[in-house]
Amino acid sequence: MKKKESKVDKELEIFRNLMHVPSEFEEGFNWTSLIGVLFIALIMVPGAIYMSLLAGMGIGPAAQWVTVILFIEIARRAHKVLKKAEIFVLFFMAGALIYVPFQGLLWNQFFARSDAANAYGIAQFLPVWFAPKPDSPSYAIRSFMHIDWLPVIGLIIFRSFFGKLSNMVLGYGLFRLTSDIEKLPFPMAPVGAQGIMALAEDREEKEAEKKEKSWRWRVFSIGGAMGLGFGIIYLCLPTLSGALTGTPIQIFPIPWSDFTLKTQTFLPAVATGLVWDLGQVIYGMVLPFFAMLGSFIGLIFTFVLNPVLYKLQILSSWTPGDDTVATIFKNNVDFYFSFGIGIAIAIAMGGLYKIVKIFLKKEKKASESKAALSDVPEGRGDIKPWIIIAVYFLITTAYITVSGYLINWHKGVMIVLFLLGFIYTPFISYVTARLEGIAGQVVEIPMIREASLILSGYQGVAVWFLPIPIANYGAMTVFYRQAELTGTKFTSIWKVNVILYPIIIVSTILFASFIWKLAEIPSVIYPYAQKMWDLWAAQSCIMFSATLGEYSIFEDAFKWSYLFTGAGFGAILFGIMTLLGAPIFLVYGVVRGLGQSMPHVIIPQMLGAVIGRYYFQKRLGLKWRQYIPVVAAGFACGMGLVTTLSVGIIFLNKAIIQLPF
Repeated sequence: MKKKESKVDKELEIFRNLMHVPSEFEEGFNWTSLIGVLFIALIMVPGAIYMSLLAGMGIGPAAQWVTVILFIEIARRAHKVLKKAEIFVLFFMAGALIYVPFQGLLWNQFFARSDAANAYGIAQFLPVWFAPKPDSPSYAIRSFMHIDWLPVIGLIIFRSFFGKLSNMVLGYGLFRLTSDIEKLPFPMAPVGAQGIMALAEDREEKEAEKKEKSWRWRVFSIGGAMGLGFGIIYLCLPTLSGALTGTPIQIFPIPWSDFTLKTQTFLPAVATGLVWDLGQVIYGMVLPFFAMLGSFIGLIFTFVLNPVLYKLQILSSWTPGDDTVATIFKNNVDFYFSFGIGIAIAIAMGGLYKIVKIFLKKEKKASESKAALSDVPEGRGDIKPWIIIAVYFLITTAYITVSGYLINWHKGVMIVLFLLGFIYTPFISYVTARLEGIAGQVVEIPMIREASLILSGYQGVAVWFLPIPIANYGAMTVFYRQAELTGTKFTSIWKVNVILYPIIIVSTILFASFIWKLAEIPSVIYPYAQKMWDLWAAQSCIMFSATLGEYSIFEDAFKWSYLFTGAGFGAILFGIMTLLGAPIFLVYGVVRGLGQSMPHVIIPQMLGAVIGRYYFQKRLGLKWRQYIPVVAAGFACGMGLVTTLSVGIIFLNKAIIQLPF
């Protein structure tokens, strides 16, 4: 039995042992970090919004690495060395500014006027705190600087403020519980921290680590050169040509090449295509091999199953001539919407089974848990447990109160809000935190929010846009583990959030409005948004129509028989693979891949996984697991430099005021 468990956890052990907790913790927030925030807010945020519309990828990781590299070089020329904690905080700040709430404003203005929202009868019922009415003058001038957008912005500020506060504080509480008390290993945390360590100077063992540091810089530079070269062709060329001439020149199609029309004769009802982003190949190398293998097996499953379902008239909506977007949407309505829910339930039940199994194996005495609560590393910057509990009750009550006011205190909705906030959220957060600590996996019980709102008895669509107190804070435990591995005081992170929030609000809303004014969104200037947003709008309407009180497309998409089929098939497969001793990453990858997988991304990721495992890892051994995160970080940095330059040129060109003489 021990041999079997050893075989199953072999890949997990590789990730567990990549890094160890340092002996001391340092303050990472200072004036240098604040200057970095301003740099990101003014330079990177508009680039992130623009590139998410153009290519659907943003520049989140790229902006982080560009900022870190820039400030490391400035510090060197000032004869200073940035500490690991300072680099981690700078990295976190850059990332927090990129994943901003006000990008949703661009989506709101589109969805409120989209063909799907109008066709399914959604648009007329949208509340003013989601988007202004279609006759608002703000649409004509394409600007969020209008009084009609104040309710929308106000609700987004409320949601993002309390969401950030709860995520940081409650995520910390779960980290204390699963890491300090239960001593879980968090195998995936070192992967995220490796890039930080690649750029950090180890002051304690400077001479001993000199050779080690040299390979890190060399590997990072290789990744950076790859990112620069590929970014010029993939992003810079279409960005500049589209802005200057109105017609983007794309050597590699963005977001993908669609082969569905060419393969429909022998693969009916199957969406086929390929993403040409080299970053996806590198990403496949970074991910655990068996996780990628599982996803690829799921893709093959789709290739085999869809033609069979088409012949059985289950995928009856698909017609020859449908492209990728139409194929995916129609297949979701006919089968995969319900089947996918069942598969997700099987994944969630598998995670819960693993949690229960571990609880039964490992008994903890109350005295040991109590001692662990007070026994924390010195100087880490911890807070008292009662503060965590108080913040949780305060935030959940605030969510319920605001939502109740917006929904006119509908009795059914109020019951749902209470159950989701005080029962479901702490339950799923703790389960996820444990599974993250054990196997680097996230548990999500699907459709809980959607089913609860449908069963509440509310009629209309406003309920779908409420700030509902449902969240999964378990994934945040990995972030705190990364901070611990890099020797960063937790107080540094909390100070960052206090400074960041007003900067995020001002910079993102200004730049979102500016980018909207450049051109209608979506349009030919933004090929990714033009191709994908219609699909997303149509898929969203499936669920939104469920509470209209009349016939809706949700009734066509939701079928209990397909849901139970997905749950049963996923559970059986999960059980068989677990009994056979399959690696945990493979088990979750295969079961998760049983839904409608898209080859566009999975194929290049699988290619990267195969090259990494059977070429580079054979040549470099376990060192490869330390090298590839650094290569990926360098690649993101190179892409970020090209993206920033391209967006800067575009903004300069659009900001020029042409004189009449």
